[in-house]
Amino acid sequence: MQRFFVFGKEIIMPRNQFERMMFALMTVIVTVHAYVFYSLYVVNGTMFMQITGEKHVLDAIDAMGGVSVLGKMLPIWAVILIEFILAYSLEVLVGSPVSFRLASRVFDPRETHPVLFETAIICATIGIMCPSMSFLAAILYYPYDQMSFNLFTFLANWIKLMCYNFPFAFFTQLFFIQPFIRTCFKAVFRRSSAEPVKA
Repeated sequence: MQRFFVFGKEIIMPRNQFERMMFALMTVIVTVHAYVFYSLYVVNGTMFMQITGEKHVLDAIDAMGGVSVLGKMLPIWAVILIEFILAYSLEVLVGSPVSFRLASRVFDPRETHPVLFETAIICATIGIMCPSMSFLAAILYYPYDQMSFNLFTFLANWIKLMCYNFPFAFFTQLFFIQPFIRTCFKAVFRRSSAEPVKA
């Protein structure tokens, strides 16, 4: 784990592939649960309850036989598992490396305050992951059981999902999820007595 001291404050970053993958895993575990339940309750909850006549979202989902994924009804745990696999793969392969490079193109990590540099990484990650995961969700949750595929309907669903997800992603990642994950990461991967690398 690299330990940078910038303006007297420490910023701890993953230093190897294992630590990067563990940081991504910790982030995705929290994020996927947040987004699945946000989508089911906030975005679709009222519609589910109106369709089934139930008073609670989970009861409505049970009455519907699950959540429609690629035209098939799946239980919530299967939806979470599918989203977890997709989000983790995308985060490890694209989100983390590209967001760090984008932030480094704008800010020099050796001269930038750690909070500002971390914020730049978070914003770049949101800018990559939100459209990408919304795109995948638009494919997964497209109403295949009701209509044949239509490009314009798909694009409209994708834009709608981005409009719902981006504000939620921005504020939760910036103010809650990433500070929590970084605190957990520092606690789990604490290094002792090693001379810090100064940037």
